[in-house]
Amino acid sequence: MKAVVLAGGYATRLWPITKHRPKMFLPIGDAAVIDHVFEELEADDRISEVYVSTNERFADEFEVHLDESGFEKPTLTVEDTTSEDEKFGVVGALAQLVDREGIDEDTIVVAGDNLISFDLSEFVDYFERRDAPALAAYDVRSRERAKEYGLVELDGDRVVDFQEKPDDPNSTLVSIACYAFPAHTLDRLDEYLASGNNPDEPGWFIQWLQAREPVYAFTFDGAWFDIGTPESYLDAVAWHLDGGTYVAESAIVENTTIGENVHIMPGAKLVNASVDGTVIFPNATVIDCDLRASIIDENTHIADIDLAGALIGAHTQITNGR
Repeated sequence: MKAVVLAGGYATRLWPITKHRPKMFLPIGDAAVIDHVFEELEADDRISEVYVSTNERFADEFEVHLDESGFEKPTLTVEDTTSEDEKFGVVGALAQLVDREGIDEDTIVVAGDNLISFDLSEFVDYFERRDAPALAAYDVRSRERAKEYGLVELDGDRVVDFQEKPDDPNSTLVSIACYAFPAHTLDRLDEYLASGNNPDEPGWFIQWLQAREPVYAFTFDGAWFDIGTPESYLDAVAWHLDGGTYVAESAIVENTTIGENVHIMPGAKLVNASVDGTVIFPNATVIDCDLRASIIDENTHIADIDLAGALIGAHTQITNGR
């Protein structure tokens, strides 16, 4: 069995934090978001190889990350795009990857920017029992939020209807970016695209597929974070820290009040500050500041300022007279 980790997005909603780094490299605890996915795929002996699908813009960063990670299964595979408006769409990129890499086995497809509370091995167990296309589904408990995703309607655990980003959702059960396809289903990607169907969101392919063959849903409770906005990233950090803090050993923290869900990375320096629900990247300096629900990028210097819900890009200086 193969696995594909989708890592080709440009994360424009997280700019400037992700303007020069893949959002999959954002830290959750002591590991990058995507490393949580790699760890689980690495541990499952049923998966022989993991293809990491990214774009040309971030290919070099991924090569370095994979070389330094110690994971044995991942292989980088690069789509020919360098910006958001050149993207093939997820389905289009997946079809190209399958052809490019010659994949002819059952395949798990999972987004590298998702943090999921269940073990991927549980999903693989379910897929093997069903021996049919499968997706993971989660109740977001909000009809407004459900508008952002593919909506799943089930009969038992079989998908009987699928609507991609409906304007008026009739439930809150949504498909997350975690799929399993038998080998024969991969051949249908080209059939789907050749008919002029939407190449972007995988949900459009699932909607088309469930009308042609049985598709099943693995539903789960717990937590799921689609890390695409500052709010969702900070929520994922808060869930992982569970009210605690992560302070790197090399960080300098002097006369500073640290509240809940604070992640401070190596080399950061905080003096006479108050910080809550905030992520501070390496070598950032924070002096005489009050920070709430903010993301402060690397090599930034801020002083004498209060911020809430802020994204401060790398190498920025906000000194308020200093």
